[in-house]
Amino acid sequence: MWNVLLSFSGLVALIQLLFLPFFPESPPYLLLQKEDKAGCLKAMKHLWGEGNYHTEFDDLMKEKAITKGMKIMNVLEVLRERSVYPQLCTMLLLLLSLQLCGLSATANLQESIIPYVSLGVSISELISIIFCSSIIDRFGRRMLLCGGYSLMALILVLLETSLLLSDQFLWLRYCSVILIFLFIFAYGIGP
Repeated sequence: MWNVLLSFSGLVALIQLLFLPFFPESPPYLLLQKEDKAGCLKAMKHLWGEGNYHTEFDDLMKEKAITKGMKIMNVLEVLRERSVYPQLCTMLLLLLSLQLCGLSATANLQESIIPYVSLGVSISELISIIFCSSIIDRFGRRMLLCGGYSLMALILVLLETSLLLSDQFLWLRYCSVILIFLFIFAYGIGP
């Protein structure tokens, strides 16, 4: 039933497309790119409820003053810009390292369980993204990166240990799966 699973993402995209017209534009987009101050304040009130948003509005105005005269680039222009190549390469390497690391194959599981492990990996990625986006402002990127890499190293040591002992203790294979989920979670929070 892999075709049903693949079509599920299309269904989610269709639902998002249907509800998208009912949401307001982003306040920074309205102010910085459209230069619509009234629309920006209206969107803030629509998104965050009634209140005084002058501090946020002033911050956006400062950002607008800083970026005045700078050209906003589209994706192709960004890809042609040589000054961003190091950042793009770093981002690509981080994304590919998770996709191609083969962690699911290391758990030495029965073939019938592997689809559930893949589903669990996807759920772990989703949870880590939601969790990280809610705590990044509180802790900062540096702490999340250092903590994420440290946690990943610890999990890999535990994973290697559980794999070495999995022939003696069959239950350690399932611990390996949990460690893989935790590794994905730590990766999503950190790098």
